[in-house]
Amino acid sequence: MHRGAYLVGVAGGSGSGKTTMVKALRERLPNGAVSVVSQDDYYHPKEMQALDPQGHVNFDLPTAVDLDALANDLGDLVLGASVRRQEYTFNQEGREARTVHVEPAPVVLVEGLFVLHHRPIRDLLDLKVFIEADTETQLQRRLRRDEFERGYGRDEVLYQWHNHVMPAYRNYLEPHRHACDMHVINEAGFDRALDVIVDHLARVAERVAPLSLHSL
Repeated sequence: MHRGAYLVGVAGGSGSGKTTMVKALRERLPNGAVSVVSQDDYYHPKEMQALDPQGHVNFDLPTAVDLDALANDLGDLVLGASVRRQEYTFNQEGREARTVHVEPAPVVLVEGLFVLHHRPIRDLLDLKVFIEADTETQLQRRLRRDEFERGYGRDEVLYQWHNHVMPAYRNYLEPHRHACDMHVINEAGFDRALDVIVDHLARVAERVAPLSLHSL
């Protein structure tokens, strides 16, 4: 199969810094060199989500996400086609979803909890990055995000952490740590690792599509 893009998977637990790393990579690579796909935009509607024994929606299961659709879209991007997807917004009341339009690029970054767990996605990846931090550090980041950005109560966040988030990490992320090409520890930042990855991806982008990059 002819490949028109280099696919990078960024996985890690909640609060590890996946989204922050992907944003930093996109900002530091040349315009047009990278496209970004978020697993979050592939969540099934809330009414289709599984409930835990206490009747709470559990978003931290592979079945919560249309992973086959994500794999299909990544395959299209790898082959040079653009994709469209409805933005994930159902945890943000009142926000109208927009259509996410992702153009093909020499490097495609995909981040999410289950990008290593789902084999059709995992088999597409050219580079697998696992980002992590101490469990308490990740919990504090989750509390800050969900309390202040999403308006969740502290008790709700802690319930999700202990009953959904940590079991998901143990069952669907941790088993794949050993299969990653790079581990990034994100306690106080990841600048050194970022330098290494940016240098690698910049060279990859030049090799995959040298004419388009030199014309920027």
